[in-house]
Amino acid sequence: MLRLTRRYPIIVATLVVGVVVIALDLAGLQPAGQILATAYVAAVILWTAIDMIRSLLRGHFGLDILAVVAMVATLLVGEYLAALIIVLMLSGGEALEDYASRRAKHELTALLERTPQQAHVLAEPGAQGENATDIDVTEVAVGDILLVRPAEIVPVDGELLTPAASFDQSSLTGESLPVPLLAGDEVLSGSVNGTHAVRIRALRPADRSQYQQIVALVRQAQESRAPIVRLADRFAVPFTIVSLALAAIAWIASGDPVRFAEVLVLATPCPLLIAAPVAFLGGLSRSAKSGVIVKGGAVIEQLARVRSIAFDKTGTLTAGRPSVVEVRPAGGFDADELLRLAASAEQSSTHVLAAGIRAAAAERDLVLAPIAGGEEIATSGVRADADGHTVVVGKPAFVAAIAGDVARTPLAAGQAAAYVAVDGRFAGTIVLADDPRDESAEVVRLLRAEGAQRIAILTGDVAATAEPIAAAVGIDEVHAELLPAEKVAIARDMQPRPVMMVGDGVNDAPVLAAADVGVAMGARGATAAGEAADAVILKDSLRPLVDGIAIARFTRRVALVAIWIGIALSIGLMLIAMTGAIPAVAGALTQELVDLATILAALVALRGPSSVRRLAQSTPRVKPLPEVQPPA
Repeated sequence: MLRLTRRYPIIVATLVVGVVVIALDLAGLQPAGQILATAYVAAVILWTAIDMIRSLLRGHFGLDILAVVAMVATLLVGEYLAALIIVLMLSGGEALEDYASRRAKHELTALLERTPQQAHVLAEPGAQGENATDIDVTEVAVGDILLVRPAEIVPVDGELLTPAASFDQSSLTGESLPVPLLAGDEVLSGSVNGTHAVRIRALRPADRSQYQQIVALVRQAQESRAPIVRLADRFAVPFTIVSLALAAIAWIASGDPVRFAEVLVLATPCPLLIAAPVAFLGGLSRSAKSGVIVKGGAVIEQLARVRSIAFDKTGTLTAGRPSVVEVRPAGGFDADELLRLAASAEQSSTHVLAAGIRAAAAERDLVLAPIAGGEEIATSGVRADADGHTVVVGKPAFVAAIAGDVARTPLAAGQAAAYVAVDGRFAGTIVLADDPRDESAEVVRLLRAEGAQRIAILTGDVAATAEPIAAAVGIDEVHAELLPAEKVAIARDMQPRPVMMVGDGVNDAPVLAAADVGVAMGARGATAAGEAADAVILKDSLRPLVDGIAIARFTRRVALVAIWIGIALSIGLMLIAMTGAIPAVAGALTQELVDLATILAALVALRGPSSVRRLAQSTPRVKPLPEVQPPA
């Protein structure tokens, strides 16, 4: 009860005042009850009027005007109980809308907490890790020597001091493959270190580093976003005019000012205020069941009207997991045997390419051999004994140091190769690429069927990598080699609107915040992307995106139908009240039946559309990316 009072004080206060007023009336103290009710409703009117004036100064004409007029009219003619009922319904509609928004956002507790909070400072480049001192990241000065432990996030932009290292920059640049760096190269804050501790020299303080600049851009984009007008408010002006006109006609025709209040009580905007929040709450629940968390009813409305869609590439249209596209054996080795030995050697490796090689072996039902003497050399490769063979897998230079006959293999855009040597002899290469998701092409097709007029890719990757992906999934428009700010600029200029952006990494967070509707891939995406987005897909798949849009459009239709039901019933009852057949208090209670009818109509949104375009689990794979054949 205490929590309800803090969150919805007007509802609780109105109920308390109502009970006291009724008790005073029953005790024969009607004047005292009328004074209490009038004073309370007058305070509500004053509070509402202040907000209403502020909205008018911003150019926003809402339904509060009609509610204020109705409350004033009922008080002036002495219908104080009717005025209390209007206050209760008005605050109840607003509470429903607030509850719908909070319920959606409650599912998402991840904030921008990924930002590094501490840095490990070393006294000198050669110092050991145990001698590192932890300080707040804001205290890091240019020139400080920092230790970054395995799998840690780089706290500030720095220069690599360790001879070689590998960093996951996918959340910053969209690059799906780990980036190998050498001593002297710049390491971006927000990058994730590989499997070995490294040392860097700070080049910039935290507030000027890459990750913090992206976070700042997210906040700027959120602040600059235009406010969304609630669906019901679009009916405010015509409904208010019609209601006031009918009430005035009734007053003039009867010569009784009470008739004005009796008509206007039935014109209160409660059905309009309740219909959309209830329908949108149903849509939010239905979307969540489909794997999409939508942050509020206003987002459902925008999602329902989306006309342009922009996708990030890596981790969004693609799986973000490099997979084997070709095995190129050499020196008389069989392709399956080459893959089996390489996967066996990679069993203990945490490298992203190793995971792809192991997955390919599993798909071919290859039985991996137990290994002995396994060793991983950071950023270079692995060496292990498997089935009595010494197997080396890694970069060409690393393998060439053991097998001098290594032949470089041609690669298509976006591909990477793992070179393999067996017993000191070059055995071939395994080519990997980050292919489109199985469902991407079908999702693009269905989005066009759902009304998307323009679909584009916005990516930080080079065009040669992005264009084959676009061709494979059926997208004609590609914007490549983009920085986060450039993505924001393109999304803001896209037409027709509204524009939806779908992405996953930290580098997508600014454009997700700036788009009319930002959708984050939340299963593996960065928390910054989830916080900046308006909706989050909880599954590692694009399938829920199609369902989410279909549900949003169905929900909006349901809300409109419920609103029109409320309007039709209200106008019908107003016409009856013009004859004097419905007293003010009876009219306010009758309005409850209108509210009930509106709520029942709006609750249809919980069912969702009868024929959501669901993608079958057996959706065929998209056509493969172009491959470069091995030389004859």
